[in-house]
Amino acid sequence: MRELTVDLFSTVDGFGGGGPQSAPYWGYGGPELSGWVDEQLATDHVMLMGATTYRQLAEIVADGDDPSFPRMAELPKIVFSSTLRPPLTWANTTIVDEPIETAVPALKQLDDGLPMRTIGSASLIRSLFRQGLVDRLRVMVFPTIHGTAGEGPVFADLPDLRLSLAGTTVLDDRLVLLDYRVGDDQAPS
Repeated sequence: MRELTVDLFSTVDGFGGGGPQSAPYWGYGGPELSGWVDEQLATDHVMLMGATTYRQLAEIVADGDDPSFPRMAELPKIVFSSTLRPPLTWANTTIVDEPIETAVPALKQLDDGLPMRTIGSASLIRSLFRQGLVDRLRVMVFPTIHGTAGEGPVFADLPDLRLSLAGTTVLDDRLVLLDYRVGDDQAPS
């Protein structure tokens, strides 16, 4: 069965992108972060996203010259949307216009073995968690606090979840990657 990983970039207080420090990576990019992003893209997987993220990324990729963009175009992408219509401009993109509670379990059963990862798409991520479809959560914590600014706390309105720490990594001496397995039934001690 395919694994579904939610990858999130977050401030210390749990906010997503945007807000007062809207520079890429909140201005904390570095060689190890770039290497981690490149490593993730090099691994074959299926990218899952919502329509808003698709529109934003497809535009950025079309107009930009980042060395990662050709690889992003090669990877299979699934966009959950009832508003997008083909033809889509970003290669290897499939639109799924059915509820995630039926679509994602069917996708997890496909036997091509490619893991699935989310990219952005806060509302999709919340829906995936509410439906109990997430196997792994990786949160890259950036050393900044948004307070009341930003796109809102990325974990707002989620159900109670047990997480089991699978690993931690420090990147560029300032970012912390927290890697969790979702659904660990062990009670905290």
